Amino acid sequence: MTVDWVCKHHDDLGKEQLYAILRLRSEVFVVEQQCVYQDIDGQDLAGDTHHLMAWQDNELVAYVRLLDPESQGNDVVIGRVIVAPVARGTGLGHQMMEEALKRIESIWPEMPIFLSAQAHLQGYYGRYGFVVAGEEYLEDDIPHIGMRRA
Repeated sequence: MTVDWVCKHHDDLGKEQLYAILRLRSEVFVVEQQCVYQDIDGQDLAGDTHHLMAWQDNELVAYVRLLDPESQGNDVVIGRVIVAPVARGTGLGHQMMEEALKRIESIWPEMPIFLSAQAHLQGYYGRYGFVVAGEEYLEDDIPHIGMRRA
């Protein structure tokens, strides 16, 4: 799938981009996954947060949020990982992880990276050098596990 990758510091996000991000996150995390939770958590526009977006024909089709290590205890934190329903099964998730790791290395070189994975995705993230860090836990009734890449 051919997309345009855009990575922006939160200060550089346009209101249309931020709206598209919040809309997609709500569509997937709240509606599709049926999790009533506070997605807008105060971190989207804080610190050195970056937003990696994949656009196709002016539609946001994939997204990941990158939280800076200074605000996150010396780990870059990958979160809010989404591939839009219309783009699933196209390999876009793998493209996004490769792109995220490249962007992290250029913004915060040689920093460890942490993510909270849905437990069934351990193998997926393992392909990118992530290993389990801690015990499995429930978040919004979905099993999760912390994973770190040194």
